[in-house]
Amino acid sequence: MTNTDTADAAATAAQIADLARAGSEIVRITVNHDAAAAALPEIRQRLDDMGVPVPLVGDFHYNGHKLLAAHPPAARLLDKYRINPGNVGVGKRRDDNFTTIIDIARDHGKPVRIGVNWGSLDQDLLTRLMDENARKDPPLEASEVLVEAMLQSALLSAELAEARGLPHDAIVLSAKVSGVRALWNVYRKLAERCDYPLHLGLTEAGMGVKGAVSSSAGLVPLLADGIGDTIRVSLTPDPGAPREREVEIAQEILQALDLRSFAPTVTACPGCGRTTSSLFQEMARDIQAYLRAQMPQWQERYPGVERLKVAVMGCVVNGPGESKHADIGISLPGTGEAPRAPVYRDGELVGTLQGDTIVEDFNRMLDSYIEERFGRP
Repeated sequence: MTNTDTADAAATAAQIADLARAGSEIVRITVNHDAAAAALPEIRQRLDDMGVPVPLVGDFHYNGHKLLAAHPPAARLLDKYRINPGNVGVGKRRDDNFTTIIDIARDHGKPVRIGVNWGSLDQDLLTRLMDENARKDPPLEASEVLVEAMLQSALLSAELAEARGLPHDAIVLSAKVSGVRALWNVYRKLAERCDYPLHLGLTEAGMGVKGAVSSSAGLVPLLADGIGDTIRVSLTPDPGAPREREVEIAQEILQALDLRSFAPTVTACPGCGRTTSSLFQEMARDIQAYLRAQMPQWQERYPGVERLKVAVMGCVVNGPGESKHADIGISLPGTGEAPRAPVYRDGELVGTLQGDTIVEDFNRMLDSYIEERFGRP
């Protein structure tokens, strides 16, 4: 999701393009006022001019019914709408505002993500369920009532959307929370009670390492169980930091589970007292950066190269074995060992490098392997 002012069409289009080039297959943008809605045609045109056809999701809160009705070009150009049933209005206005959005989506043939969030739940529904729970003997824990309110909000909203003519397969559900175990709980129950596509993600994962770890811990068990169709890693970035880190972590999660492949992977040992750490660390870093930088061109030139596995190991203890398991790998000499580095291709020893040009020589062997294996006839 972008974090620019959507009314700034140039900045928003540039960030969307950066996210798409990093590998984001859908980009969500805030549409929170008239100026943002009015900027959407220019944003789409700028992306088309840059050759970036990534689908755009409009994120609506509170006033989406007004904005979509007042800005038909925005309603037409967006590829999907995201709405939160907890903040489209209160009382009768909630259903009226919700169905206005659904009717516009239906008329334009757009899918809708109904996104429930435990920080902005339908308070009328939550209050009713809490009152009902208080009369039970014994009552459920308050956290379980909260989960049930999220489930009912999502499912009842989907039922209303279908009643308005939105196709079943045009509805995506999400139930965002910020706790890892709570995420597992709500999505497992949601998956048991419906067959709608589900969008996964923590609503706030945090910054840096904490955000990456929390997102991984939350998403991996669900994805491993076959739950989830789209994902988002929600990181709090450092001020001015690029947004693409979210995409990179999401890709690494999917690739670690063998669900998707986005770029060749480099296996490297953590290092110990046996390794000349600066050499293999720098080599592993540079090869990983080189592989990712080449992917935009390689995807066209070398179909399947994203599945390549490279090993850059620091010494002879596990180096030869790991290198044999990779498509191509090198076992660098450890500290105090002879400066000879065996190279393996497809599990077979194909040469031993030595001297001051080990890195350059291996890079040339890597390029040759990619050309031979993935190059078109």
